[in-house]
Amino acid sequence: MDRRKFIKNASLTGIGIAAGSTILSCAKTEKNKASKAVVNNNNFPIAICTWGFVNANAKAGQDLDAGINALDAAIAGVALEENDLLNTTVGNGGAPDREGNVTLDASVMDSNGNSGAVANVKNIANVALLAKKVMTETPHVMLAGKGAEAFAYTQGFKKENLLTEASKKAWEEWKQSSEYKPIINIENHDTIGMLCIDKAGDIAGACTTSGIAYKMKGRVGDSPIIGSGLFVDNQIGAAAATGLGEEIMKTVGSFLIVELMRNGMHPQQACEEAINRIVTKSNTYKNFQVAYIAINKAGQTGSYCIHEGFTYMKYQNGKNKNITSEAFIKT
Repeated sequence: MDRRKFIKNASLTGIGIAAGSTILSCAKTEKNKASKAVVNNNNFPIAICTWGFVNANAKAGQDLDAGINALDAAIAGVALEENDLLNTTVGNGGAPDREGNVTLDASVMDSNGNSGAVANVKNIANVALLAKKVMTETPHVMLAGKGAEAFAYTQGFKKENLLTEASKKAWEEWKQSSEYKPIINIENHDTIGMLCIDKAGDIAGACTTSGIAYKMKGRVGDSPIIGSGLFVDNQIGAAAATGLGEEIMKTVGSFLIVELMRNGMHPQQACEEAINRIVTKSNTYKNFQVAYIAINKAGQTGSYCIHEGFTYMKYQNGKNKNITSEAFIKT
């Protein structure tokens, strides 16, 4: 190649690079514009949670109205379900594993990006609060099993027998067949995920569960996994999951939703895309339920699920509503 052709080609390449950089810059600018939701503090506070946990969501909302921060309000809300012996999917009274042991999982995230989690915990009911203690009182993000239980006692938690007579009886009946087949919207109704925006506009969340009934010993689902069962980014929004944890973990669903919102999607669109990721990768999606809830910095909310039947609660302006989610499979 002679000198004249070299200069010509180099000039064209430079123009191409400059044009490409300009296009990328414009695209990035448009994306940033799209992701900046208009924040109006008059919309706050807001609390949303998975399923029809009316009292839990009302508790969180009322605490937010009283000026309590988003994380503490979320933990106080989910604690009502953790302490409810009639709730066989969360906390005390939860359905046991195949060996008759109740083990709990939970995670929390605050508005500063801090997180805490516990997994496979026995004898401690309020594991969402325990997850916060891991976040604030240890150098770690997650503690599991006997270590998490031992830590709980150092923090003043009391030891409780989490297996109620009702759950024990149901487990003994299950052992007659030992068939492990989660029932959509029943045995998969295993998690309360709660997302809150407080008066200051800060976002936080909590997620707590006893897991799927009659799981294998040592099984851990998505709820304590940061980015799967729960994810919060105070600049963008938050998401929480419920349903079959194994499927949620495969796509890191809650993190995915927040990243989609970061790129300009409304919470509803982001939840729909997260479900689409699951159903396009799984040949068995008709056999299990997964559902997501999400909220962005402006207080816009969304939800989506595979099968009809999932609902979520929303507390705002003193009103606590149960909202039916749209579903991928419609009957």
